Amino acid sequence: MTDQVTAACGPNSLAQFLDSAARGVFPPPDGGVTVVPQANQRVAGVLSFTAHSVIFTDQDPEWIRTTLAATPCDPLAASMNPRFLVALAERAGRRMNDTIDLLAVAGALPGRPDPELGLKEIDDPSHPRVARAMKFRDEVRMWAAAAGGVLVLGRGVAGRWEAAIEVDEGVRGRGLGRQLAVAVRQLVPGPVVWAQQPPGNARSVRTFQGAGFRPVGSEVLMVRA
Repeated sequence: MTDQVTAACGPNSLAQFLDSAARGVFPPPDGGVTVVPQANQRVAGVLSFTAHSVIFTDQDPEWIRTTLAATPCDPLAASMNPRFLVALAERAGRRMNDTIDLLAVAGALPGRPDPELGLKEIDDPSHPRVARAMKFRDEVRMWAAAAGGVLVLGRGVAGRWEAAIEVDEGVRGRGLGRQLAVAVRQLVPGPVVWAQQPPGNARSVRTFQGAGFRPVGSEVLMVRA
């Protein structure tokens, strides 16, 4: 991998990788790394597909090549190795998001959410879910479910639509999370919607996959320190 670091040009390169992945078209599994410009100054990071990584940063591709080569691990795993991620974040003056996430995508669905969900849009920028989403996303909107849960939509990396859901502790295990994840697919204004889940949160992973979200890779986001 470390001998195959290439730089892609053009402001839409990251969006093109994401659009292709949403269609099931991935970079060649050649062990390579492609460096693309950040889509905006808010977020940098790393996308890891099968045997190919895409690093979106304004840092020097040659520095990335030499740093990956010096990372003491399997070359195929170097772009997601904690030593490399910390080095990249420090060089860029950024901090990493909480964890390495599983990245999943689903197509939009026709129709409206099930009326029994009792979804009500809430305009409350102080809500913890909204406040967190606004660190990474624009055009953030939130709906609350009558039974006790919320879903959040916003435009994140390279303008993609991203979703997050949360179910109140007392009503978990009843399928509400999957219903909310399906509702996200009906509410999204674009053709697809993305979602990230910590791999260790098996409940969240199962919820989104049960609602039709397909895993495409892993992702680390980095915001300004």
